Amino acid sequence: MADFHGTTILAVRYNGRVAVAGDGQVTLNDAVIKHQARKVRRIYNDQIVVGFAGATADALNLSERLEGKLERYNGNLIRAAVELARDWRTDKYLRRLEAMMIAVDAAQMLLISGNGDVIEPDEGILGIGSGGVAAHAAATALIKHADELKLEASAIVRQSMEIAAGLCIYTNHEFVVEEI
Repeated sequence: MADFHGTTILAVRYNGRVAVAGDGQVTLNDAVIKHQARKVRRIYNDQIVVGFAGATADALNLSERLEGKLERYNGNLIRAAVELARDWRTDKYLRRLEAMMIAVDAAQMLLISGNGDVIEPDEGILGIGSGGVAAHAAATALIKHADELKLEASAIVRQSMEIAAGLCIYTNHEFVVEEI
């Protein structure tokens, strides 16, 4: 899998809710050129939330293709993700796209990559992008204490993103959070 710099996307499933957050920073070489980009969006009649890391145009293209697959397969996220990953890996044009996606609905959370990966996490946490590991680690720690701290999924992703932004120079404190 490619190591994408310039963003952090985190998804957390906790107590029957799923929250997906993305930071707003866009960098070009060593300069920040945008602070409030929207890297997390709702698709397919607001039933699916996607977050993407990588080249923006590529990620938007893939998001549109995923939505097309969802239409074709009546909202079946796993089937749509598998078909997208297959196309992404085998199509001459698509395989050059440099991005990764997290896609979630009320029941599933998936990582989709150009390597043909469609991965559902074991513990209900996914982090991608340059700050993804830091955000994932923070979310793992917070979930262990979420009951005593009275945290919901959206609070866990916000706090985890704050921690990642404090560590990763490609991640800022301007977050978009979508919850299902």
